[in-house]
Amino acid sequence: MFFSLLAKILKRWKTNEACTTFLLFSMIVTIKFIIFAVAMRPYCFHGERMRRINTLHMQTMITILGPTASGKTDLAARLAHVIHGEIISADSRQVYRGMDIGTGKDLADYVVDGEPVPYHLIDIAEPGTKYNLYQYQRDFHVAYDDIVGRGRVPVLCGGTGLYIEAVLKGYALSPVPQNPELRLRLEGKSLEELTAMLVELKQRTGSVMHNTTDVDSCQRAIRAIEIETYNLDHATELRQMPPVPSLVIGVDIDREQRRRKITARLRQRLDNGMVEEIRSLLDSGVKPDDLIYYGLEYKYVTEYVIGQLSYDEMFRQLEIAIHQFAKRQMTWFRGMERRGTQIHWISASKPMDEKVNAILNLFDGR
Repeated sequence: MFFSLLAKILKRWKTNEACTTFLLFSMIVTIKFIIFAVAMRPYCFHGERMRRINTLHMQTMITILGPTASGKTDLAARLAHVIHGEIISADSRQVYRGMDIGTGKDLADYVVDGEPVPYHLIDIAEPGTKYNLYQYQRDFHVAYDDIVGRGRVPVLCGGTGLYIEAVLKGYALSPVPQNPELRLRLEGKSLEELTAMLVELKQRTGSVMHNTTDVDSCQRAIRAIEIETYNLDHATELRQMPPVPSLVIGVDIDREQRRRKITARLRQRLDNGMVEEIRSLLDSGVKPDDLIYYGLEYKYVTEYVIGQLSYDEMFRQLEIAIHQFAKRQMTWFRGMERRGTQIHWISASKPMDEKVNAILNLFDGR
């Protein structure tokens, strides 16, 4: 039809060579423009999507959670790179300087296609100190407000479910001082006895904090009992924090694949100098009990370094502890769902681009 119309026009204008030339030139330019527009449409759409994400949703967060060894950090870094976002870590141990190998603080993950991805709440506390949930909630909001204030999208990423839920739900927390008298009474009790006391206290307070993921040593259990006792005995002088709206993504990894990755990663970390890292921390003046307080790698490797475990005992017990920890992480995340948090689960086995596109589709459709 188009070419039939063109032939009629040319027939009418055939006596005027200049008009015919002009018409042909105009039609060629028009056709080329249409072809160019069709070819560029996907790129224009992608650019529009990015503009929508960074303007309409600039005050909404994306949360990526998952058990250890699920690949959540790689996914968060790639996503943040694509949307020009910034990562806020939700890892209770990566806050400590010098505790790098044992916490899996692979800062190279935050460089994507040669470009650094900004990150927050990593390397902000000294080893040997006891950074807590109250401090994390405070520091999170400082980082969050900074990122949003610059028009960027915050990407919260980590496996510490308590930290994640505290900021999503806006837990009301207060700084809890140490109770020397209570600590003296609890000294010498086993972890099993302390855990039983904590369970009873939580039933009385209705608390959802301090599950066994966070109390895998006597020191941590005592601190949890201290906090729950304080909240039970004191009228709440609580600091109200606003809940943070977020799209929540869970990285779902097959159990057997997770177990293989945990074991392989543990061997790699030991080969890369984790024992030497912990020796260095001890040589710098950090007390063994303070490292043991952090649990997992720092507990078992410290016990090996100070002669309480053989290398084989350390490896075997630590491997089991990490597997148990990953299972408890999943238990916490399922608990979050029961408490009202919608988690969109994405298979860890999918290609990276497919996972990123799935998140963008969810985020863009909110």
